Amino acid sequence: MTRLAFLTAAIAAAVAGSAAAAEVPRRAPEYAFTMPNGKQVLLSQYRGKVVALGFYFTTCPHCSVVCQFMERLSGQLGAKGFQPLGVAFNEVSPPVVAEFMRFYKITFPMGPSPRETVYSFLQENPNARGVVPQMVLIDRRGFIRYQSKHAGDDDFFKEEVLRKRIEELLREPVARPGAKKRGGE
Repeated sequence: MTRLAFLTAAIAAAVAGSAAAAEVPRRAPEYAFTMPNGKQVLLSQYRGKVVALGFYFTTCPHCSVVCQFMERLSGQLGAKGFQPLGVAFNEVSPPVVAEFMRFYKITFPMGPSPRETVYSFLQENPNARGVVPQMVLIDRRGFIRYQSKHAGDDDFFKEEVLRKRIEELLREPVARPGAKKRGGE
């Protein structure tokens, strides 16, 4: 194999590997982070609610816009069972999350998390080029039903698209304790 053919094949394999989308729907694994006030947050605490778990950089203008929209939706849809959660995963986030929350008036749970933990949860290659924000929408049964694309998605973060998806998940029935499970769930 010529050197050029080898390099071309290696680049194609790398691009193909980074473009593979995470499987959706899938059961959301546990996720934990600690808020600036020291309170630990577990994703499993919110089973029975529709959760928007967002992954942000505290230095990203698009992330701050999405956080503010999640805050508004929390006020509008929280009583119906909607809960946003935020994870800041840029390198400077641990000492600045509290200030980020104050500045943008974020009241939903948010805290820092290591980059590797975020990419593992998202089932994404940490070496692949990705964009922020990233987000998953989790239904009341704990399944990831929607996930933003690692390389970016112009439509996912449009307010009308997010609202429609969240409202769709809120209309689904709440699983009753002891209800018979289907399909091995």
